[in-house]
Amino acid sequence: MKQFKVSIVVPAYNEEKNLVPLSEALLPLLKQYDDYEIIFVNDGSTDLTLEKCRELHKKDKKIQFISFSRNFGHQVALKAGLDFATGDCVISMDADMQHPPRLIPQMVELWQKGNDVVYTIRQDSENQSFIKKLCSRCYYFVFRFFSGLKLPSGTADFRLLDRKVVRVVQNLSEKTLFLRGMIFWLGFKQKALLYTPNKRWAGNSHYTIRKMLALAFAGAVSFSVKPLRIATYLGLITAFLGCLFTAYVLYMKLWNGAVISGWASIMSVLLILGGVQLFIMGIIGEYIGLIFIETKKRPLYIVEEKSFDNKEPF
Repeated sequence: MKQFKVSIVVPAYNEEKNLVPLSEALLPLLKQYDDYEIIFVNDGSTDLTLEKCRELHKKDKKIQFISFSRNFGHQVALKAGLDFATGDCVISMDADMQHPPRLIPQMVELWQKGNDVVYTIRQDSENQSFIKKLCSRCYYFVFRFFSGLKLPSGTADFRLLDRKVVRVVQNLSEKTLFLRGMIFWLGFKQKALLYTPNKRWAGNSHYTIRKMLALAFAGAVSFSVKPLRIATYLGLITAFLGCLFTAYVLYMKLWNGAVISGWASIMSVLLILGGVQLFIMGIIGEYIGLIFIETKKRPLYIVEEKSFDNKEPF
């Protein structure tokens, strides 16, 4: 492909101090291509992120922006950027400069060699805490177990997608998004690229433990019914153990004349059974909740402002 357009999609939530440095790092790399665009997706920021987007667009019309009416989440912001992107290949990356812009030419080169998806795998840096490394590895292990997808540990949202892959993602109607797993599930010809993350340029990470757990659970339930099966097996095992205990009590009473007493043991059994039941009900409730959300048919996001001229998503 001699002439092509490169789109860069950057979700941004309270990243006012990072947008200008990121733009300055991206523009020299992108000017080597025939055409390009940078799309910032303001995910309901409460700082000056939107104002920075407006300023950057005013200075350079190659820099576009979309602004949500409220915070809809990182995965939704990625999806919105893909919906509006017009490039022959689309690269998504974070605004905090941890995804190295210098890898973009290498990603484009791998795409030109025939790869439809060029995804990146984060390598653990020396300054990363042991707890964070352990949590990341556990997360990917659990996801692979539940989903059956061999998603490599450290797979990031820093990736390049060919136009035909972008079209498929645009037409996905799911409300619960886990794009790392979803794009891996799509297939196509995919190539991995290793990278070591840079230090965050400014500000603090907005991925709280609650958000990470929510993303992890969304990934698990979006791709598999294994949690429901595990709940079923757990219920069967608990019922079987309960039958064994009942048989043991009857045996001690009828043949030995012994009476098994002890409020502590009874309460322990009741608490365990109650916990198992609530756990199973919780899993079922999560799936029912997802069904409830999907049936509402509400829009995935609401755009309050955009720099595109009369352009609607795909």
